Amino acid sequence: MIGGWFFALTFLAALGSGLMAGLFFVFSAFMMTALARLPAGQGMAAMQSINVAILNPAFGAAFFGTAILSAVLAVVAAFRWSDAGMAWLLAGGLLYLVGIIAVTMVFNVPLNDALAAAGADTPEGAALWTRYLAEWTAWNHLRTVSGLAALACFIMALR
Repeated sequence: MIGGWFFALTFLAALGSGLMAGLFFVFSAFMMTALARLPAGQGMAAMQSINVAILNPAFGAAFFGTAILSAVLAVVAAFRWSDAGMAWLLAGGLLYLVGIIAVTMVFNVPLNDALAAAGADTPEGAALWTRYLAEWTAWNHLRTVSGLAALACFIMALR
């Protein structure tokens, strides 16, 4: 079992992973469906507003703070491989870093940037919105599953 400061870091990484998984779950479970039911211009405008509003200190601390914890825990796990729970820590850290951070930066953020640059009430904007709904949501499903898997791994490391 993990103890002391290492327990605290792992516990915080578990909380952060769960928080991010929950956020992504909301979008996967109903938010994107609700936005898709709106006329294209309205749905786009709403998502554009969400993408601006989410860039705030609370989200940044949870999103990037969990990434930092995940990276630290993965590195420590690699060096303490023979200790109990280290495989779970490494898996949890990698799941968060690859399945959430990398997927967000490589796929979701470029789609968000394209959406931000598009006119909400243009034919091009409507075409982009249709593609955005399918692609962004598919990548978001992966982020949701990755966050839940990271959470499970961190919990397993704590037991």
